[in-house]
Formats: sequence, C-alpha cells, structure tokens
Amino acid sequence: MSQGHTRRRTLTLIGTAGAGLVAGSFGAASDDHAGDSGQESDGNHDEEATATARVRAAHLSPDAPNVDVVVDGETVLSDVPFRAVSDYLELPVGTANVAISATDDPETVVFDQELEIAEGAFTIAALGELSEENQPFAPTVLEDDLSDPGENARVRLVHASPDAPAVDVTVGGGETVLFENVAFGEAGALEVPAGEYTLEVRPATNCNDGEVVAEFDVAPAAGSVSTAFAVGYLEPDAAPADEAFDLEVVADVPGEETHDEESMAEC
Repeated sequence: MSQGHTRRRTLTLIGTAGAGLVAGSFGAASDDHAGDSGQESDGNHDEEATATARVRAAHLSPDAPNVDVVVDGETVLSDVPFRAVSDYLELPVGTANVAISATDDPETVVFDQELEIAEGAFTIAALGELSEENQPFAPTVLEDDLSDPGENARVRLVHASPDAPAVDVTVGGGETVLFENVAFGEAGALEVPAGEYTLEVRPATNCNDGEVVAEFDVAPAAGSVSTAFAVGYLEPDAAPADEAFDLEVVADVPGEETHDEESMAEC
C-alpha cells in the first residue's frame, strides 16, 4: 500500500443510496379479519401476527455482477449494482428463503439460504469476491442499531475491501482513534459529537500509527445514524475488478441537516 492511494473526498451523510425496490408486499399483516369476525382479537396473537423486521441488502462484492434479490420466491430488489445499499424492506418475522442471482444470468445463483428473521433492523451484505482471489464470497447479516443517539451521531464502519488488511481509523493526524484493528468482514460503531471530521484510514498497528492510505471528509449530523462501508480494492490494477478503494456512506437514520458552530468545532 502506497501513499499514492491517499485522496480526499467530502461525504455528507444525508441520504440512502437506493437499489430499485421492485416489490413492497412484505408489509405488516393486516388486522382487518379480526374486525370482520365480530370478536375481540387476542392482543398477544395480533402482536405475533404483525411482528416485522426491517431488512435491506448491500452489494459490496466488487467483482460480482448486478444482482436480483428474491425472498420466498418473489423478486424484491432488481438489478442491484456494486456499492448500492437498498432501502429497508418490511419482512414478517420468521424463516424466509433469500436468494441472490445475477441479473443478466438468473441461473447463476450466488446465495440461496433459509434465514431466521428476527424483530429489529438488519443489513444482508454481500462480501468478498466471486473469484475468491483475496476473500471468499460470503453474504453476512449485520444487526443495525437505529436507536436515537440524541445530540451525538452514531457512525458504524464495515470493512468490505477484499485486499485491505485490518485497519485503524483516526482523526486529527492520529491524535484520536475512532476504530481500531477492524478486519475484513468486521464492523464497529461509536457515537461522536456532530460536526466535521477527516477520517484517516491506516493499516492496523499496535500504536495506530500506520501510514495513511486514504482520507475522507465526513459531516455527521446530530441525531443521525450512519454506516460507512469500506469497499473496493487498495490495488485495483492487480484485482479481479477495477474498483478503487472508497468509502460508501449511507444515512441509516438522517439527523438534523445543520449543526451549530460549537458542534462543528469539536473533533
């Protein structure tokens, strides 16, 4: 990894990068039938019948083609490109079959498994490479904490760069360590004061002082919840796909769009 990969990019956490939502039929179950029966419904039964989870998909495999996502035989996301993170879908709690196949070649199925869907919010992330040159292709399920961080901002880092080592993420020229020794496929989250930060991505070392290989400017807002997906290759010229290392930042929960000068000064 050379300093030549270092670059800066301003990323304001304001929205979700959306893959196309094709079907929205997985909403909470209707309780109209209880009203038609003329009988009082059992509260516990209704609660179980309408229990839902919020689930989204993230295409983070740099050498995989655009994909379709099928849940219980129905296409819910179509033609999802690399780096796209879908909006949340409402799915009933329970067991669901989730399949991921190539959009242009539906016979090429890269994932087909029964998943236990619990109440809460989750991201199904496609990680690794179909070529398995650096990391095997293996979708993983991440639990998302969408609770209100108050006046702070909650930021999560997901390491999805197949040829990158474990990383430290610092600010202030290494004075403050935000994330430490995050390996491929791992995630970490923390809360910080709203404001403007320059994230310094470094190979993990005991003293968190590895050479900075990339810098990214971010401006998390008060009350926001965001996920930063580290994607692509540190050495794209030698990789199965020409996808350079980058930070794909998604606002899981948008916060306030402005912050005061005092908050912006904190670092």
